[in-house]
Amino acid sequence: MLLKIDDVAKQSGLSKRTIRYYEEIGILPSPERSEGGTRLYRQEHIEYLNRITVAKEVLGFTLQELQHFLSLRDSLESQKAEYKKASDPKEQMEKLNEILAITDNQLEIIAQKIHKILSIQTELVALRERARARVKKIEEDISKKP
Repeated sequence: MLLKIDDVAKQSGLSKRTIRYYEEIGILPSPERSEGGTRLYRQEHIEYLNRITVAKEVLGFTLQELQHFLSLRDSLESQKAEYKKASDPKEQMEKLNEILAITDNQLEIIAQKIHKILSIQTELVALRERARARVKKIEEDISKKP
């Protein structure tokens, strides 16, 4: 079933402008076009946009990180498909090793994000504790005054 951009925007929760922008910068695969030039999307586009949204919102990826992460994901899908076609054990092992390398790369990207988030959290916790200690000191000073 082919969908117009309005339908894709409703189902993905993204604006039409964002969808076009993702297509323009290569994050979203280009859809088919009608004879009149109207974009005609498939359900796969919506699923892809949902993955993009999760990667941006949950993992906090920048657009550049997102492009890299999604290209790895596409490579992973390709390697999985090639593995399924392979019948020779050596070829299967080669494909599995490629899958492992791509997976390790994706996990490293996520680990770096987690490290950055934890660093920010540590800074905020330290700031909160200093502020609490200062509030407590001020309260003590106020209660000592007649």
